[in-house]
Amino acid sequence: QPGRLRGRRMSQRRQGEVSVRASETSRVLSVQSHVVHGYVGNKSAVFPLQLLGFEVDSVNTVHFSNHTGYPSFKGTVMTGEELRSTMEGLEANGLVDHTHLLTGYIGSESVLAAVVEVLGAIRQKNPRAVYVCDPVLGDHGRIYTKPELVEVYRQVVVPLANVLTPNQFELELLTGREAKTDEDILRCVEDLHRRGPETVVVTSIDDAQGEHSEGSEIRILASTTRPQDDGLPSRFTLSVPKLGSHFTGSGDLTAALLLAWTTETPARLREAVLRTVSSVYEVLRDTAENGEGNERAFMKTPELRLVQNQDAIRSPRLRFSDSVRPL
Repeated sequence: QPGRLRGRRMSQRRQGEVSVRASETSRVLSVQSHVVHGYVGNKSAVFPLQLLGFEVDSVNTVHFSNHTGYPSFKGTVMTGEELRSTMEGLEANGLVDHTHLLTGYIGSESVLAAVVEVLGAIRQKNPRAVYVCDPVLGDHGRIYTKPELVEVYRQVVVPLANVLTPNQFELELLTGREAKTDEDILRCVEDLHRRGPETVVVTSIDDAQGEHSEGSEIRILASTTRPQDDGLPSRFTLSVPKLGSHFTGSGDLTAALLLAWTTETPARLREAVLRTVSSVYEVLRDTAENGEGNERAFMKTPELRLVQNQDAIRSPRLRFSDSVRPL
């Protein structure tokens, strides 16, 4: 049973398939959005991490009826004080024993400031705790959070993160640099490394610059300052086919799986990224082909089919190895 896996060994399945085995002490605090219906934020992150053997404590920065692509949504937004109060309850009962912090969408400066305090409390108990930060700020040239949060991420959050997963536009926001060419992107990544994160995965580089362009490719660029096993690149790109549709929650799923696989293979970033991308691609491909879109949502795209793709999450059949290009 996935929740009972022990050890930190990689389990071999059918040819081309692998599965992760999380340590029995691996416990993630996941701080991001939540929806009652659908799969974004914690709804995209918690279930996959649990499938891979991680214990997950979740804090919901928003609690909405559905994602904001629908004509309307209702719910509540957490404040920084509410997050602090929640953590005080955990601390009072000796429950702050996390090995990882994962953050996604943060909607206000007060909550982001509280997240920094949460990380401090976690690292006070466990100085080696890993912070995986998905800096959800915008995409395709459009900021969809409060603009003042960008500077807080730049100055405060980025230096604290171990793993950072921006998209191409977020990479520009976090560095204040243009990131159009590979040379641009590498300069941005090097800047982030100097400021703190040892691993940076730029999760989508859209050379075609077309959000829905059928048949084009999206590239991923990954870089780490951690020593890698002999012969394995510390910096590389890989390409995946673009499915010609818009998906909500795919970035949240990607960050969660990168947390899992970089924990399993810290000296093999190439493998961690390939496994993550292989799982995400299979989920998105099946969602595009078999999901039922909601006609009331303005994008009319289906919610991610996570439940139907548990095997692809647990034991991804590796794809796209031939597209890996060391840099």
